[in-house]
Amino acid sequence: MKKTTALILLSIFTFLSCSEDVDDKVSQISTAFNFSHTWDGTEVTNTNFNAIQYTNANGEQLSISKLRYLISNITFEKSTGEIYILDGYHLIDVTNNENLSFNSTSTIPAGQYSNVSFTFGFNNEDNYNNNYTDLNSASWNVPEMLGGGYHYMQLEGKFIDNTSTEIGYAYHAIRAVDNSGVTPIFEDTFIEVNLGEINIKDSTTFNIEMNIAEWFKRPNIWDLNVLNNMLMPNFDAQIMIFENGQNVFNLKSID
Repeated sequence: MKKTTALILLSIFTFLSCSEDVDDKVSQISTAFNFSHTWDGTEVTNTNFNAIQYTNANGEQLSISKLRYLISNITFEKSTGEIYILDGYHLIDVTNNENLSFNSTSTIPAGQYSNVSFTFGFNNEDNYNNNYTDLNSASWNVPEMLGGGYHYMQLEGKFIDNTSTEIGYAYHAIRAVDNSGVTPIFEDTFIEVNLGEINIKDSTTFNIEMNIAEWFKRPNIWDLNVLNNMLMPNFDAQIMIFENGQNVFNLKSID
């Protein structure tokens, strides 16, 4: 009897140990992210840069010569309230074809997530004191007179203005600041991009698309003849950029 009991206990222990081993292997998964870019459905890469070939919602023809933007706080949220945030940030540099794809160094539990999101730019907690040496070396800083911190995006190129002259534009996104009074007034303009509900069963790659044309489209039809440069100190322009950025990103597919 004692021998039979011992065998049963050994079998149960072995089963539980194996189950735990399997759980350990499958419960934590890795994630990867690919960022692609279009102009209303037409693929955009750095091979398409420096040629005037796009038309914005205001009818202006333009080129792209630089596109860099920052994402941070990739977040996985369960309906039960559990939240998993992937540490770090990523400067996506389309101009130099750098960091368009990356793998997270952190893992998350497999399962159903009520929402997956990321921040376009930095939230206020992260956007301070110019402490990121890699972003500093990339000339990503915002001048102290505009509140310091970092850019969210640099989109640059040339366009044909209303006198048929080719001139440059610099569509830069930062935290909005109004310096017209004695004390600066700041307004948050980072964007939380929600990708929606996702069931993650295994290692997963998120394919995320930016439609560059949306930056010029809605709800504010962008007039490059009026707003082409010096947008960083322009409080109203930064609010407009924030509003137009709400529809720029979408989850193209999951692999």
